[in-house]
Amino acid sequence: MISPLRSLLFAPGNKVKHLQKFSEIMPDGAVIDLEDAVPQSEKEIARANIETVGSALVKKNFHTFVRVNSIGSGLFADDVASLIPGLAGVLIPKIESREGVERAIQELDGTPAASKIVVGIETVAGLDAVKEILSYPEVLGAYFGAEDFIADLGGVRTRENTEVLFARSQIAIAGRLAGIPVLDQIVADFRDLDRFEKEAHEARSFGFAGKLCVHPLQVPVANNSFTPSASEIIRAKSLLAVYEAGVEQGTASVVFEGQMVDEALAKQARILLTQII
Repeated sequence: MISPLRSLLFAPGNKVKHLQKFSEIMPDGAVIDLEDAVPQSEKEIARANIETVGSALVKKNFHTFVRVNSIGSGLFADDVASLIPGLAGVLIPKIESREGVERAIQELDGTPAASKIVVGIETVAGLDAVKEILSYPEVLGAYFGAEDFIADLGGVRTRENTEVLFARSQIAIAGRLAGIPVLDQIVADFRDLDRFEKEAHEARSFGFAGKLCVHPLQVPVANNSFTPSASEIIRAKSLLAVYEAGVEQGTASVVFEGQMVDEALAKQARILLTQII
């Protein structure tokens, strides 16, 4: 399992200045992107930058990843050949089936990213097979690509996110069953930090571990949103103190701040305290 991964910031692999700024921004995870952010004419430059810039990034105090092009793109093999030691993992977009995972595992065997796969669930087929996809031990994490998913669905993207409520919930549940972190969708308008914060808090309530970031401004918002606040920590500790005192006195249901507290709520408090960074 990869932890922490509250913020996963993408930068185009062909833009050296953007990649070098990872060290200033310090996201939990930094992604050298070879896929959508890089035009076809710049793919080779982006691959070369993995060696020249990425070799320094993997030594920093954050997780460094590479997002390759999809398995069916015709670019996957060349992308895999450019991977370097020290990477936290490789993001593989648009995985749709167990066959896709097995092919990725086979292609990555013997490379620096072997058994270090983070899958993108970005299509209807991928969502339909998500539990199988995330069940492989080589899969260390997953992310939800809402924009590609809605395009594949033939739906309409809205600010309210009702069209992706089911998909987000299913992916979070599958991640929990697999015991791996899953990351929530992007907010393309990087200036709208209110929306980003709202979505991040929603995602945390669903069980997501973090959020994809497309701009440095989003990183501190993601980190704060997926870190328990001081008041949450104090409340969790107080709740547990009252509950544990009750258990010692022979009762497993106590009153705390006007509500009944039993083992289920105590368990939530314990989980929150494990998320302190």
